[in-house]
Amino acid sequence: MTPLGCVTGRFQPVHDQHLELVGLALRECAHVIVAVTNPDSGARHTEPTSAHRHTPAANPFSYVERAWLLDAALRGAGLAEVTTVVPFDLTRPQVWTEYVPLRARQYVRVYSDWEREKADRLAAGGYPLTVLDGDPATKVDATDIRAALASGTGWEGLVPPATVPVLRELLDAVPLGRR
Repeated sequence: MTPLGCVTGRFQPVHDQHLELVGLALRECAHVIVAVTNPDSGARHTEPTSAHRHTPAANPFSYVERAWLLDAALRGAGLAEVTTVVPFDLTRPQVWTEYVPLRARQYVRVYSDWEREKADRLAAGGYPLTVLDGDPATKVDATDIRAALASGTGWEGLVPPATVPVLRELLDAVPLGRR
């Protein structure tokens, strides 16, 4: 068994396919780092392979809010004791090892050119890599989840159950359309 794995994502918000990928990594690893990309507004840059990932609309939740959501989701799935959540700025490879050691195997599920690009960057950064092919037809689109959150209806079934109370609290404080 590999001692350490890593899964990266924006988690805007966390959903079941994110948890599924963590679970797949845990089949091979004793511990998984859940690395939150775009941890702050300075880390958001236009990417040729992803037209939206840098936009404010695609990044409504702060790093700490996503950490709270991930904590709830991972606890709800019984994975909190074997995971650690950290920030991970994909635009600053010079600091990656300060958050995720090079011995951590990166697990990337590829649905599009963006995930392929991310996998290539991580491999170029010296990380061991496992690429999992994803079927674009089955990909959960977080844009749809964010739209449901903004409308205030129908979102509860789109996110892990343990995140619902946290999302309600966050949305009560500042609705998605005002973030």
